[in-house]
Amino acid sequence: MSGHSKWSTIKRKKGALDAKRGKIFSRLAKEISVAAKTGGGDADMNPRLRTVLLAARAENMPKDNIDRAIKKGTGELPGVTYEEARYEGYGPSGVALIVDVLTDNKNRTVSEIRHLLTRYGGSMAETGAVVWNFEQKGSISIERGSITEEQIFEKAIEAGAEDVDTDSDDVFVISTEPHDLHAVAASLEEMGMPAKSAELTMIPKTTVRVEGNAVSTILKLMEALEEHDDVQNVFANFDIPDEAMAAALEE
Repeated sequence: MSGHSKWSTIKRKKGALDAKRGKIFSRLAKEISVAAKTGGGDADMNPRLRTVLLAARAENMPKDNIDRAIKKGTGELPGVTYEEARYEGYGPSGVALIVDVLTDNKNRTVSEIRHLLTRYGGSMAETGAVVWNFEQKGSISIERGSITEEQIFEKAIEAGAEDVDTDSDDVFVISTEPHDLHAVAASLEEMGMPAKSAELTMIPKTTVRVEGNAVSTILKLMEALEEHDDVQNVFANFDIPDEAMAAALEE
């Protein structure tokens, strides 16, 4: 089980997603506001906004929340000004980490991210130290339901996807080129396969195997980072054996 491509599966099994619905909506609202501020409030003319709205709909974010976030971004409503930042670092066993944030105070946020990394045996890295080992992709999750693997492969490729990951028990994970994410998700929805989630992600080119006590530590670090109010996304290149993962999820 490797990296961020499986992190969403881990969170589902740990029951974290529903418990943190408020955090998910807050993260999406920030991203919507920033997207609207930088590219305007018209999703048809703003690819970044179009992508985050796709994710918001997949998470069943209320329309009022979405509209309010857009208006804060365009200046129609007062709101906080957020800055984007990307931090790179290492976790236990030399796992490479990318942490994307939206913050109103970069000095505070970088200090807190550094503290979390140190607390779990990691460290900050210089810009560019780990990002070279990741490739941006679109990622769409479709609930399995009555869809067969043969059907999802056929429909996904027809929609313009690159590949389909069938390792998860409850969803198919479809990968796309970043600029094709919205079009592929829309095409699949027209085929009767709406997205459970749709996002831009960073896929590691090479992974680091994590075993023993380090498994629990890296998962706790990932959770701690994602729980931080300013963190939008965390990407990692860990590779955890299935038996070690099963044991960690039972803790």
